[in-house]
Amino acid sequence: MFRKFHRRPNEKGFTLIEILIVVVIVAILAAISVPIYVEYVKSARASDAKTTINAIWQAAQVYYQDKGTWPSTVEELEGESYLEIAPATKLQWIFNMMGSPPVSIQAISTEQMRGGAGNQVLFNIQDGSWQGYGLPTDEGEE
Repeated sequence: MFRKFHRRPNEKGFTLIEILIVVVIVAILAAISVPIYVEYVKSARASDAKTTINAIWQAAQVYYQDKGTWPSTVEELEGESYLEIAPATKLQWIFNMMGSPPVSIQAISTEQMRGGAGNQVLFNIQDGSWQGYGLPTDEGEE
Protein backbone atom coordinates (compact mmCIF):
# COMPACT_ATOMS: atom_id res chain seq x y z
CA MET A 1 0.00 0.00 0.00
CA PHE A 2 2.77 2.47 0.82
CA ARG A 3 4.44 1.77 -2.49
CA LYS A 4 1.85 4.03 -4.15
CA PHE A 5 3.15 7.07 -2.22
CA HIS A 6 6.90 6.45 -2.49
CA ARG A 7 8.87 6.71 -5.68
CA ARG A 8 11.28 4.12 -6.82
CA PRO A 9 14.78 5.41 -7.58
CA ASN A 10 14.28 5.19 -11.34
CA GLU A 11 10.83 6.89 -11.44
CA LYS A 12 10.64 10.60 -12.33
CA GLY A 13 7.92 13.18 -11.78
CA PHE A 14 5.74 14.45 -8.97
CA THR A 15 3.19 12.54 -6.95
CA LEU A 16 -0.42 13.68 -6.79
CA ILE A 17 0.03 14.75 -3.16
CA GLU A 18 3.00 16.98 -4.03
CA ILE A 19 1.01 18.66 -6.79
CA LEU A 20 -1.99 19.18 -4.50
CA ILE A 21 0.20 20.78 -1.83
CA VAL A 22 1.60 23.24 -4.39
CA VAL A 23 -1.90 24.07 -5.64
CA VAL A 24 -3.11 24.74 -2.07
CA ILE A 25 -0.13 27.01 -1.36
CA VAL A 26 -0.71 28.99 -4.56
CA ALA A 27 -4.43 29.34 -3.74
CA ILE A 28 -3.64 30.68 -0.26
CA LEU A 29 -1.16 33.20 -1.66
CA ALA A 30 -3.71 34.34 -4.26
CA ALA A 31 -6.43 34.71 -1.63
CA ILE A 32 -4.15 37.00 0.37
CA SER A 33 -2.62 39.03 -2.47
CA VAL A 34 -5.59 39.71 -4.78
CA PRO A 35 -7.56 41.91 -2.32
CA ILE A 36 -4.39 43.86 -1.52
CA TYR A 37 -3.76 44.41 -5.22
CA VAL A 38 -7.35 45.55 -5.84
CA GLU A 39 -7.06 48.16 -3.07
CA TYR A 40 -3.74 49.31 -4.50
CA VAL A 41 -5.31 49.84 -7.94
CA LYS A 42 -8.21 51.81 -6.45
CA SER A 43 -5.76 53.97 -4.53
CA ALA A 44 -3.76 54.64 -7.69
CA ARG A 45 -6.89 55.67 -9.58
CA ALA A 46 -7.95 57.97 -6.74
CA SER A 47 -4.53 59.64 -6.65
CA ASP A 48 -5.29 61.42 -9.95
CA ALA A 49 -8.42 62.92 -8.41
CA LYS A 50 -6.57 63.85 -5.21
CA THR A 51 -3.82 65.62 -7.14
CA THR A 52 -6.35 67.61 -9.16
CA ILE A 53 -8.38 68.49 -6.05
CA ASN A 54 -5.21 69.85 -4.44
CA ALA A 55 -4.58 71.95 -7.56
CA ILE A 56 -8.17 73.23 -7.47
CA TRP A 57 -7.83 74.25 -3.82
CA GLN A 58 -4.51 76.03 -4.47
CA ALA A 59 -6.00 77.84 -7.49
CA ALA A 60 -9.06 78.86 -5.45
CA GLN A 61 -6.82 80.37 -2.77
CA VAL A 62 -4.84 82.35 -5.37
CA TYR A 63 -8.12 83.47 -6.97
CA TYR A 64 -9.33 84.70 -3.57
CA GLN A 65 -6.05 86.58 -2.99
CA ASP A 66 -6.35 88.31 -6.37
CA LYS A 67 -10.08 89.04 -6.54
CA GLY A 68 -11.23 89.17 -2.92
CA THR A 69 -14.04 86.66 -3.55
CA TRP A 70 -14.09 82.89 -3.75
CA PRO A 71 -14.71 81.22 -7.12
CA SER A 72 -18.07 79.53 -7.40
CA THR A 73 -17.09 76.75 -9.80
CA VAL A 74 -14.06 74.89 -11.11
CA GLU A 75 -14.98 76.13 -14.58
CA GLU A 76 -14.63 79.71 -13.35
CA LEU A 77 -11.06 78.95 -12.22
CA GLU A 78 -10.29 77.46 -15.63
CA GLY A 79 -11.94 80.32 -17.50
CA GLU A 80 -9.90 82.90 -15.57
CA SER A 81 -6.67 80.89 -16.27
CA TYR A 82 -6.04 80.07 -12.61
CA LEU A 83 -6.26 76.35 -13.28
CA GLU A 84 -5.64 73.91 -16.09
CA ILE A 85 -6.91 70.35 -15.74
CA ALA A 86 -5.48 67.72 -18.10
CA PRO A 87 -7.99 66.53 -20.73
CA ALA A 88 -7.46 62.89 -19.70
CA THR A 89 -8.36 63.76 -16.11
CA LYS A 90 -11.48 65.63 -17.26
CA LEU A 91 -12.61 62.53 -19.14
CA GLN A 92 -12.39 60.41 -15.99
CA TRP A 93 -13.49 62.82 -13.24
CA ILE A 94 -16.00 65.65 -12.71
CA PHE A 95 -14.94 68.21 -10.09
CA ASN A 96 -17.21 70.37 -7.93
CA MET A 97 -16.53 72.96 -5.24
CA MET A 98 -19.19 73.08 -2.55
CA GLY A 99 -19.98 76.16 -0.53
CA SER A 100 -18.89 79.78 -0.66
CA PRO A 101 -16.34 80.01 0.75
CA PRO A 102 -15.62 76.43 -0.29
CA VAL A 103 -16.02 73.83 2.48
CA SER A 104 -15.26 70.79 0.33
CA ILE A 105 -14.16 69.76 -3.15
CA GLN A 106 -15.63 66.66 -4.73
CA ALA A 107 -14.54 64.45 -7.62
CA ILE A 108 -17.00 61.99 -9.17
CA SER A 109 -15.78 59.41 -11.67
CA THR A 110 -17.30 59.18 -15.13
CA GLU A 111 -17.88 56.11 -17.27
CA GLN A 112 -14.48 56.70 -18.88
CA MET A 113 -12.67 55.70 -15.69
CA ARG A 114 -11.77 52.03 -15.54
CA GLY A 115 -12.98 51.78 -11.95
CA GLY A 116 -16.50 52.64 -13.08
CA ALA A 117 -18.77 55.65 -12.89
CA GLY A 118 -20.09 57.22 -9.70
CA ASN A 119 -17.05 56.73 -7.46
CA GLN A 120 -16.47 59.75 -5.25
CA VAL A 121 -13.39 61.35 -3.71
CA LEU A 122 -14.12 64.15 -1.24
CA PHE A 123 -11.72 66.66 0.32
CA ASN A 124 -13.02 68.42 3.43
CA ILE A 125 -11.26 71.80 3.46
CA GLN A 126 -12.06 72.61 7.09
CA ASP A 127 -10.19 69.67 8.59
CA GLY A 128 -8.06 68.59 5.60
CA SER A 129 -9.53 65.08 5.55
CA TRP A 130 -10.11 62.82 2.56
CA GLN A 131 -12.98 60.37 2.08
CA GLY A 132 -14.24 58.03 -0.59
CA TYR A 133 -13.00 55.81 -3.39
CA GLY A 134 -9.54 54.35 -2.98
CA LEU A 135 -9.05 55.89 0.45
CA PRO A 136 -9.04 54.08 3.79
CA THR A 137 -11.83 54.80 6.25
CA ASP A 138 -11.56 54.99 10.04
CA GLU A 139 -12.47 51.30 10.29
CA GLY A 140 -9.64 50.36 7.91
CA GLU A 141 -12.06 49.38 5.17
CA GLU A 142 -12.91 51.08 1.94
